[in-house]
Amino acid sequence: MNKIKTMSTEKIGFIGLGNMGHPMAKNLEKAGFSLSVYNRTIEKAEEFKEKSTVFENVSELVKNNDIIFTMLTNDAAVKAVYEEVLALDITGKLFIDMSTISPEKSNEISSAIKIKEGSFIDAPVAGSTKPAADGTLIIMVGGEEKDVQRAEPFLQKLGKNIKHLGENGKGIAAKLSVNYFISTLYQGLAETILFSDKLGIERQDMLEIINESASGSGATKVKTPLLVENNYEPAFALDLMLKDILLAKDAGADYPLSQTLIETYQSAHNEGFGKDDVIGIINYLKK
Repeated sequence: MNKIKTMSTEKIGFIGLGNMGHPMAKNLEKAGFSLSVYNRTIEKAEEFKEKSTVFENVSELVKNNDIIFTMLTNDAAVKAVYEEVLALDITGKLFIDMSTISPEKSNEISSAIKIKEGSFIDAPVAGSTKPAADGTLIIMVGGEEKDVQRAEPFLQKLGKNIKHLGENGKGIAAKLSVNYFISTLYQGLAETILFSDKLGIERQDMLEIINESASGSGATKVKTPLLVENNYEPAFALDLMLKDILLAKDAGADYPLSQTLIETYQSAHNEGFGKDDVIGIINYLKK
């Protein structure tokens, strides 16, 4: 076994520098940790070359680091990365997967990592690109207490609230649950704005009423500028929400709203709105 290291000597690797991973890794860099990064599209790592180490493949990053974060798009991307990981000697290394994937895939990887004497926690997040940049994400964690304690000093630089929910898989379970709820909020918000548009209420006025009343939330407030400006550049793409709704369905979300949500988000994807921000579903509903 590797000797136990203090936080100051742990070497940190981060795999996946997309819309969420890039600002998250930047927060670890700003905190002064020894950081290495890898992204399949190497150009996305350009901004890390001055202060951190950029690796050109997964294997070298894993070999040279003690704690490895992964923030990837879906089951297929996570599977591809961890297939490379599992070909290596990973004794004593801790893997922190912050991706939103199926509970089955997460538990499969967790078990395989432990067989090879590594450690694994699932730690998906609630929050989009701005909380990622601000370090104010909600982090939902599943894993053994000792592994969570080892990860916590680093997770604290990424989120304002770290919830350890139990064994491996509990973090993913909580993430699918909260995204199921948010998918209903965004469809409901889009339908409400279209209804008030039809009745001649200015969007800015309607959204102010929503946000200042009991119906408002962080979810409605963060999407207000997009709705007012009619600009749906993705902070969290509609296709990612569709992926999460389908994962929730497969995990047992079988309720009156479930099929409606799947039909709406799937149809929006089919009509070409999948790359827009999730609240861009309003353009599909408007058709």
